[in-house]
Amino acid sequence: MAHGHPKATAEIDAPIEVVWRVMVDTQAYAAWNPFVVRAETAQPAAVGNPIVLHVAWANGARARSPERISALEEPVVGEDGVAEAYLAYVYEGWPARLGLVRGVRHQRLTQRPGGPTRYETVEEFSGPLVGLAGPERVAEGFRRHADALKRRAETLRR
Repeated sequence: MAHGHPKATAEIDAPIEVVWRVMVDTQAYAAWNPFVVRAETAQPAAVGNPIVLHVAWANGARARSPERISALEEPVVGEDGVAEAYLAYVYEGWPARLGLVRGVRHQRLTQRPGGPTRYETVEEFSGPLVGLAGPERVAEGFRRHADALKRRAETLRR
């Protein structure tokens, strides 16, 4: 992991549309997501909507993270037959407003014809206090999130 850019990936044996539905159904996060245990946003999710993420760290501590949805691109199949989808949000907490820690979380889905759906997420942190944001603990949370997304989508696929 590059300092300030925590990430995680998962190969998911489910159609991209199923994985996407799980990702954007923020009201169901408590049922499956061990990292983002609750997400508050208007439904349906839309670009520009505020979203408050309630995260659970591996040590049991909890935090509230105010964000804003900056991209929401439903699955689309390109001319090459590859389907892609994209979700992103921008951190809006007081450290961001003060220019101390900025963050953008990208979540991408890719599915080649007949293949699994690949989930990739990365947080692009910047600012003088990035180290205090805990990139390593965020990466650990992203891994738990990716693994749980895989389990949930594969269960729903059946």
